[in-house]
Amino acid sequence: MALNAVTFKTRSLTAAVFVVVMLAGLLINHWTFFILFSVIHFGCWYEYQKLISLIDKNYVSISEFHKYGIMVAGWCIMLYFTNNDFRIGDFLFHPIGWWLALLLAFLLPISELLFSHNISPKNIAYSAAGLLYISLSCGLMVDMLIFPSIPFMSTPILPVIIIACMWINDTMAYIVGSLIGKTPLTSISPKKTWEGTIGGIILCVTIITVGCSYMPTLRDFHFVHWLMISLIASIAGTFGDIFESKLKRMAGVKDSGTIMPGHGGFLDRFDSLLVATPFVWLYVELFLR
Repeated sequence: MALNAVTFKTRSLTAAVFVVVMLAGLLINHWTFFILFSVIHFGCWYEYQKLISLIDKNYVSISEFHKYGIMVAGWCIMLYFTNNDFRIGDFLFHPIGWWLALLLAFLLPISELLFSHNISPKNIAYSAAGLLYISLSCGLMVDMLIFPSIPFMSTPILPVIIIACMWINDTMAYIVGSLIGKTPLTSISPKKTWEGTIGGIILCVTIITVGCSYMPTLRDFHFVHWLMISLIASIAGTFGDIFESKLKRMAGVKDSGTIMPGHGGFLDRFDSLLVATPFVWLYVELFLR
């Protein structure tokens, strides 16, 4: 696959804007962090429902309450994973998320029966899958915002590193695949090659591990953790990319959306992150908490 200069320039400019917006949301304070991932959450949900409706026409028949209620229910999962810094006066977001999620879990099936006159297990399964695919991932990212048990984790270093892994892996895989890629990785995504995929993972792990090992605030932390986090993120992120490509192929579309030139929509940009986050979170729970 030859390197297309115009495409690479468009992708690079979009990626630069993406990095600025993401860093602003991640680093200003915990509220901008939550707002950033709330936007990502609802953007991904909108595109996910659009893809599922193209894959299965029956999903179009879900009620408006189901359509938007499941998005709000997913956002409640994000509220549930907030810490004590997220409050308005004496009202913590965490319990609000818990009780709203329970209320919506009770109301959604009833609304489906009242407005659609039947309960479609398949439509409910599609929406439940969206909760796992999108909402849980965003919630776990919020959960990794601060780790009180690790002194230097007073800033969202883990979310920044995971997102950096996605960007580095995607960019390096594209460059390596464009330059030397010859062996197709999968028929689901014909442009992906084994050479690009492996090259992207190796470069991602190397850059993140070496970079974190030499950063003043991080170098005292064992490099093996950065190696494992970057390895898990890059491998899981690749599967996330392939999974979203499968959804698009089943839906018969090239991109999930058009909000980011050269990168498509929200799902096109965050497909890797959605799958990588739960696996990194599991590693963190087992070895860093």
